[in-house]
Amino acid sequence: MSSTTHTSTIGAIGAPSRRNTELALLAFAVVIPLFAYINVGLALDGELPSGMLGYGMGLGLLAGVGHIVVRKFASYADPLLLPLATVLNGLGLVVVWRLDQSERLQNLAKAQFGAFSPSAPNQLMYSAIGIALFVVVLIFLKDHRVLQRYTYISMVGALVLLLLPLVPGLGKDIYGAKIWISVGGFSIQPGEFAKIVIAVFFAGYLMVKRDALALASRRFMGLYLPRGRDLGPIIVVWAMSILILVFETDLGTSLLFFGMFVVMLYVATERTSWIVFGLLMSAVGAVGVATFEPHVQKRVDAWLNPFSEAVLQGNSDQIAQSLMAFGSGGVLGTGLGQGNSDLIGFAANSDFILATFGEEMGLAGVMAILLLYGLIVERGVRTALAARDPFGKLLSIGLSGAFAIQVFVVAGGVMGLIPLTGMTMPFLAYGGSSVIANWALVGILIRISDTARRPAPAPAPNPDAEMTQVVRP
Repeated sequence: MSSTTHTSTIGAIGAPSRRNTELALLAFAVVIPLFAYINVGLALDGELPSGMLGYGMGLGLLAGVGHIVVRKFASYADPLLLPLATVLNGLGLVVVWRLDQSERLQNLAKAQFGAFSPSAPNQLMYSAIGIALFVVVLIFLKDHRVLQRYTYISMVGALVLLLLPLVPGLGKDIYGAKIWISVGGFSIQPGEFAKIVIAVFFAGYLMVKRDALALASRRFMGLYLPRGRDLGPIIVVWAMSILILVFETDLGTSLLFFGMFVVMLYVATERTSWIVFGLLMSAVGAVGVATFEPHVQKRVDAWLNPFSEAVLQGNSDQIAQSLMAFGSGGVLGTGLGQGNSDLIGFAANSDFILATFGEEMGLAGVMAILLLYGLIVERGVRTALAARDPFGKLLSIGLSGAFAIQVFVVAGGVMGLIPLTGMTMPFLAYGGSSVIANWALVGILIRISDTARRPAPAPAPNPDAEMTQVVRP
């Protein structure tokens, strides 16, 4: 009796592509916002909204294009990332449209600007541009490891993006924060794109330097203290984040920038001491800047005493209105279209859109939103664990960490946990820069997950091995 050794079967059986699972989840991701849109229309006018069909077809078309491109160019990618981003984007469109119907906001816009311009059509356009960039990433970024070649170019590009708002005639000061630039009549927030570019630099830099940064000179109170010369990178990044906070008065980007670096540094070196140093340095920098920067002081005062007379009279009542909105929502909310979160003002559809969800969908709705965000972060971390190359691991964890930090600082600011930062909730809030940049972020994560989950190609058959026979008695 004989048996033949077949090595060609190695790698022939791989992980399923899960594209049909993604398609089924996308159907739910379109139906849920459509149901919310219908609910808002019935609450406001007592009848089905006239734009129901167009909204459903538009969101379905965007989701379908994304799915077709993933099926064609990233067939083994994670099946949850695209549906999760779609349902968040769709719910954001619904709430932005719901706030457009508010007579209070319409009258406020007419009094301040002379006319009212609805935000929902612009947000739909930004979502389409975001999907287009998502498609471009998947088609042209065949392998995420190509980005490693541009490590130091990415550093220069990120610095340019972060410094653009300081250029005279280009930067715009909106509500005290210099984080915007004006191009062709559109306002762009370069920091949203800088977080992706700088994650590429951090991943490439830490992949090369992680062994040196992991070395410790002494042990103190259970922590491995890094060598003095290895503190250079974290001090440089800390100083850059402080400069951003000082010159742009942008607490959110500063926290995001430094926090992402510390998270990636910890993952690369596995040293808890870096987390401790990072928290201490961020606390020292924030307290130091808050002592002499008036804009930051104003936000800290609004955080500590949101209902004080000085804060309310200084047109800083948004935190107080936000807390009242969360309190009014209770556990199940007032119902979509039946709240009064438009009292927050223009920020109700951008910085404070989570308060709108909190009032009209209650604690249950906010927990569901945060769970969706948590799933995106979890799938990003799972992608990092599955990645076969260290650059892909660090890039995945960097992008996931940046996404998680942004959600934390925005939700924490709106809920009164930390001072308000001025950043926007990914996918939900009105704003083109945030929506477009986060669709690009999801596209890169999908590309890395496709590379990680794709079965290894079967080795070429060896004729000599196939002729080898093992004879058994």
